[in-house]
Amino acid sequence: MNALKKHLTWAWGIAAALLFAVASPALAAPGTIVGSKHDFTSGAGTYKGTNNANGQVCIYCHAPHNNTNAAGSLLWNRAASTAVYTPYSSPTMNASPAPSATIGAISKVCLSCHDGTIAVDSYGTVTGTVKATGVALIGNDLSNDHPISFTYNTALATADGALKDPSTATVTIGTGGTNTGTIAAKMLFSGQMECASCHDVHNTTARTAVQDKLVVMTTAGSALCVSCHNK
Repeated sequence: MNALKKHLTWAWGIAAALLFAVASPALAAPGTIVGSKHDFTSGAGTYKGTNNANGQVCIYCHAPHNNTNAAGSLLWNRAASTAVYTPYSSPTMNASPAPSATIGAISKVCLSCHDGTIAVDSYGTVTGTVKATGVALIGNDLSNDHPISFTYNTALATADGALKDPSTATVTIGTGGTNTGTIAAKMLFSGQMECASCHDVHNTTARTAVQDKLVVMTTAGSALCVSCHNK
C-alpha cells in the first residue's frame, strides 16, 4: 500500500508536468520535469533523445495506453534491463544486501536508463541510440554505490546503532516544510530502501538553482544523509 501511494504520487507529478509544459515550457521549477535533468525533449539535461515523439516529455518512461507492462501501476513504457548487478556490501553493513536477482522493481526502472544497457530514447517499440554516460552512468556494478533493495526497519537501526529508527524518526520532504512524516512513510517502499527513497524522478520536491540532483531534500550540510544516518 505504501508503494502504491508513492506510485500514485508519481502519477500526479506527471500530470503536473504536462500542465506546466502547456503554461511555460521554457522554465523549470519544483513540480515539473520540464527543463529538468529528466526532460529529454529539450536537451535541458545532458541527454536529448533522438526519438523526440513530438516533444512528449513523459513518453520516454510512461504511456497511458499500450504500455510495455499494461498490468503495472506505473504504466511503464520501457524495457526492463536484463543486466546482472553486483550489489554493495561491506564488513560493517548490518543489512543483508539484496542479490542481483532481487534488486527491487522500483530501483530497476531507474536502472533501465542508468545501468547503460538500454538507450534513454528507447521506449515502447522505438529503439534509440542515446545511452547514459558520465555521472549518469551507474553501470551494473553497484558495489561502490549506496546499497538499495534492503529492509530498513527498527531491528536494523538497533543492530547498526548509527541509523535512525525509520518508524519514529521524522523527515521533511521537499522545500515547503510541510511534507513531514516518518522515514518509513516518506522515504521507504514497503519497508525497502530504493533509488527513489533519495531521488525524486519527477522533480516535485527540492530542485533549486543550486540543487539539481533530483533529490527529495537538499544535500546542503549533508541533510539528506543525516535524515537516516545518526551522525
